[in-house]
Amino acid sequence: MDAAASPQPGSGGNAGPLTLAWRLPPQLLFVIGALTQYVGAGLAVLLFARVPVIGVAWLRVFAAAVVMAAWARPWRLADARGWTRERLLLVGGFGLALAGMNGAFYLAIDRLPLGTAVALEFVGPIAVTAIGSHGRRDLITLATAAAGVLLLADVHVSGSPLGVALALAAGACWAGYVVLGHRVAADPGISGRPGLAAAMIAGTVALAPFGASSSLDAFTHPALLAACVGVGLMSSVIPYVLDQVAMARLPRARFALLLALLPATATVAGLVVLHQIPGIAETIGIALVVAATALGSHQR
Repeated sequence: MDAAASPQPGSGGNAGPLTLAWRLPPQLLFVIGALTQYVGAGLAVLLFARVPVIGVAWLRVFAAAVVMAAWARPWRLADARGWTRERLLLVGGFGLALAGMNGAFYLAIDRLPLGTAVALEFVGPIAVTAIGSHGRRDLITLATAAAGVLLLADVHVSGSPLGVALALAAGACWAGYVVLGHRVAADPGISGRPGLAAAMIAGTVALAPFGASSSLDAFTHPALLAACVGVGLMSSVIPYVLDQVAMARLPRARFALLLALLPATATVAGLVVLHQIPGIAETIGIALVVAATALGSHQR
């Protein structure tokens, strides 16, 4: 994406905290978002003993949607076009990608270490990058990613084949998030807060049939509900808003290169929050996925 065509601070409703975000380096925004996202995911795992996994996933999206709707007021857009059919379909698809990514990922980290689940997720973005390409770098990227994923799967498939499958499904949704997120960021009328808030509302509705009833216990315990809301803020609102600002300011290749940091960031969060220590094979597998992501970023 051409950063020169991106919305500027103060446009599209990007006022207040987002104005400050526009003044910070986009690379720093991405790192902050990654840290809050995976620390939030680690805290979510601790909540699984009190609230069913899919219930925590739905509360994460629901809390984020409420906060974003109140803050962004997505019904008030920056241009006169309003919510056209094209924009509704775009944010609807973006919302479905968010819902699928969150639901599958939370079900995966209930069965797999956090860093491993994130590394397996990268199959989606890496595959999208390499589809239709036949250059030497693409072949090296695919081979490196495949080696990392096979190594991670070999470690965990005997203990949790469903966890591996769910992490890969989350990766497919993540690929959709990256593609559709750039399209939302490229539309000045809905980029930033309005498009993201509308997508989160759509994601909440899509995930409600699976997670709303499982979250009812949290509504009877204020402290538990506050913890789930906190996870939603850390794992959805902060990182997704910062992602949108970073996407709008960075070419796709540079943004894609930053994605290579995520498996390592998740591994550190899993170590600190959940005391998950990766074995040698897991460490090598995660490192291979990081290397593949860095190689593949040059094709975006």
